Amino acid sequence: MESKKLAQLCRDLADNKKAEDIVLLDVHEVSSVTDYFVVATGTSEPHLRAITNEIIDTLRDEHGIPPYAIDGAQPTGWMVLDYIDVIVHVMKPDVRKQYDLEGLWGDAPRVRPVRKRKAKAAVAKAAADEATAE
Repeated sequence: MESKKLAQLCRDLADNKKAEDIVLLDVHEVSSVTDYFVVATGTSEPHLRAITNEIIDTLRDEHGIPPYAIDGAQPTGWMVLDYIDVIVHVMKPDVRKQYDLEGLWGDAPRVRPVRKRKAKAAVAKAAADEATAE
């Protein structure tokens, strides 16, 4: 899977579990380690576990993509899922504030999510345009 699509999927999966303040950073121009960071906040240890399990299980079961590595633990407040080209950071609010990854990687552009309404409208418009062309 293309790294940008994988990063967007990780963002969407975190959103499925109500992760807060999800940010997708395109770091490929400023890092030789990876292409994208997904940074998300979980409000408690069970919430961190739910978010990371959603990402791990869905990518493995539905896409055949296991993580290269998993680091951290819920009690530390910071879990890292390494998918080589995409690294997912799920943190408790205090840990996220302390380490400020968005500030540290401030030169990296943010990738904006596709709005679901806009995406649905674009699909509907394309279908209407296609029907009109016939």
